[in-house]
Amino acid sequence: MALIILMRPHQWIKNFFVFAPLIFTGKFLEYYAAIDTVITFLLFSVTASGVYIINDLKDMEADRAHPRKRKTRPLAAGWLEPRQAILLLILLYSLLVVGCVFYAQLIGVLSLYLLINVFYTYVFKFLPVIDIFCIASGFVLRVYAGAAVLDVPVSAWMFITTLSLALFLASIKRKQELAYTKTVSRKVLKYYTADLIDKYAVMSATAALLFYSLFVLTVNQQMVYSVPFVIYGIFRYLYVVEVDGLGESPTKILLQDPQLISTVELWIRVILWALWP
Repeated sequence: MALIILMRPHQWIKNFFVFAPLIFTGKFLEYYAAIDTVITFLLFSVTASGVYIINDLKDMEADRAHPRKRKTRPLAAGWLEPRQAILLLILLYSLLVVGCVFYAQLIGVLSLYLLINVFYTYVFKFLPVIDIFCIASGFVLRVYAGAAVLDVPVSAWMFITTLSLALFLASIKRKQELAYTKTVSRKVLKYYTADLIDKYAVMSATAALLFYSLFVLTVNQQMVYSVPFVIYGIFRYLYVVEVDGLGESPTKILLQDPQLISTVELWIRVILWALWP
């Protein structure tokens, strides 16, 4: 059980961004395109889990000073030995190598994701602003992975929309860390203020909404009916963050809040309705 927790499967929900090109290109009814995207999702999940293990090995001592992570992270809590984590890491990346043999078009994207996150773990996480962009880059690369496996381009609108949304989520994550953990477990927080991060979040959310609206209008005007659900989703997310004090883990908010789950489901239904042949 501790090994599964170490892989953070609840974080795999982020990897659903690889399905964006499948949906917005209208290929979701093509059997082989759907299968390839599912496999991309799994390979990205393996890659991300390996990154989480590297991060936990590096931050084991710092996590022990964190009020929540010291109780929930297997290495910080003492549930696992570092040797066990390293063995799991080797196994995961062995599976990744095998997968990339059959999906060579993903090697570039997955390698870049891994490279950025390794540098983030050891260098970039200590640099203000760069740390937020590193977090956001993971979402963008997930979209590019979904496009690469289908051999379709990522539109400029999809790129900037994903980046803006990811910057919004990353900013909120930093805001909650600043509010509840200060600089105890994350040194970069000393460079931020709540007011500054609020400005980042507002600017990113506004940009995400604007560019998404322009994006759907260029793809299919019927998708404009999905915009209200995006607006509500952002409003609800901010409400949950401010009132319930969450936000340090966007995936947990999405998985735990029924209204956000329903909003995402309705958004998907509208998109599929608009793009259905």
